[in-house]
Amino acid sequence: MSAFETHTDASRQYQSGFANDFATEALPGALPLGRNSPQRAAYGLYAEQLSGTAFTAPRAHNRRSWLYRIRPGAVHKPFTRITGDRLRAKLVANFADVPPTPPNQLRWDPLPMPAEPTDFIDGWVTMAGNGAAESMSGCAIHLYAANRSMQDRFFYDSDGELLIVPQQGRLSIATELGKLDVAPFEIAVIPRGVRFSVALPDGEARGYVCENFGALLQLPDLGPIGSNGLANPRDFLTPHAAYEDREGDFELVTKLNGALWRADIGHSPLDVVAWHGNYAPYKYDLRHFNTIGSISFDHPDPSIFLVLQSPSDTPGVDSIDFVIFPPRWLAAEDTFRPPWFHRNVASEFMGLVHGVYDAKAEGFLPGGASLHNCMSGHGPDAETFEKASKSDTSKPAKVGDTLAFMFETRTLIKPTQFALETAQLQANYYECWQGLTKHFNPEQR
Repeated sequence: MSAFETHTDASRQYQSGFANDFATEALPGALPLGRNSPQRAAYGLYAEQLSGTAFTAPRAHNRRSWLYRIRPGAVHKPFTRITGDRLRAKLVANFADVPPTPPNQLRWDPLPMPAEPTDFIDGWVTMAGNGAAESMSGCAIHLYAANRSMQDRFFYDSDGELLIVPQQGRLSIATELGKLDVAPFEIAVIPRGVRFSVALPDGEARGYVCENFGALLQLPDLGPIGSNGLANPRDFLTPHAAYEDREGDFELVTKLNGALWRADIGHSPLDVVAWHGNYAPYKYDLRHFNTIGSISFDHPDPSIFLVLQSPSDTPGVDSIDFVIFPPRWLAAEDTFRPPWFHRNVASEFMGLVHGVYDAKAEGFLPGGASLHNCMSGHGPDAETFEKASKSDTSKPAKVGDTLAFMFETRTLIKPTQFALETAQLQANYYECWQGLTKHFNPEQR
């Protein structure tokens, strides 16, 4: 099967729709009718509300779910700080604390797989970001590389919601609200505060995480595109309720203001028997994205490839844009078809899930990353420019076996000390543009 042929996961059933008001129960009658907090919930369950927005947020933006669980989320021992070599690198949640940001174009090779057993959480390294978790503004961008499933260990992020982009290896994500199976070419979003554990069906996994400190991710308005196109709401999948009733010695880990904390817990926290609401984890297959492009002339702005956005307080300007560059046809005539040379007020962190990015012929590897900050000049490398300048644009061309993406933000994306010092940083990245030679001839138009 082609990497971009859509498929149906018959092994697990999901609820369809983006931020719908879902209702699901793993035992019949576990959900109360006509009320949220009855005096005695069915099956001896506890009612608990999980709020992802302010209580008084407008109805169109208000996100919360009611959970009916075996034990309340408050039942665990006190947290203590995790320090030492369990962490691959320091996690960052306040980007006022990182080194000065260089104006250079930056690019990194993929993270190597860890030599020691490392699970999904311990495999994180913070590459870049902006703002601060404590002010609920900005984001952190992490890479992960893991070779062990989380064993009797559970995690929740107090700092933000997690947009997970697998590049290698599947993730089986068991959450409080149900289970998600996520593979490369798909994404998962785990809301702030939702507890989960990650198993690795393939033994190893690598990918990207955008930790959103700000407003919850949402689908963009389509404007003149109309009522259909880009990412369609029906293709977003949310799990049904699925609970664990396990007792034993478990570990609950949380990330708060960039630090990891652990607590002993005597039961699995994935014990939600039923839930209803619109604050829940979800997945999306990027192969379902309905790409819109030019059929006359000129390459469109990359905003036409927008999947999800975290809006800011400025209309039309987002805190985070998640943009993808999937397989597509290029049909614009007498047009330089790859992305043009550009300098942006916005900043761009790019990753590559599969194949070759059409603006970079060499050096940008699956699992790698690049960073082009505010007003940093970038665009196609010399080889791509020469090829595209001479290609026949009288016929459509297919950009086929590729999937790249971009986390774009309105503010500077600051690389961490780890990102600036790691052996994966490509010191010679700038050389890809040095072959762009002078073609100017004032005697010839």
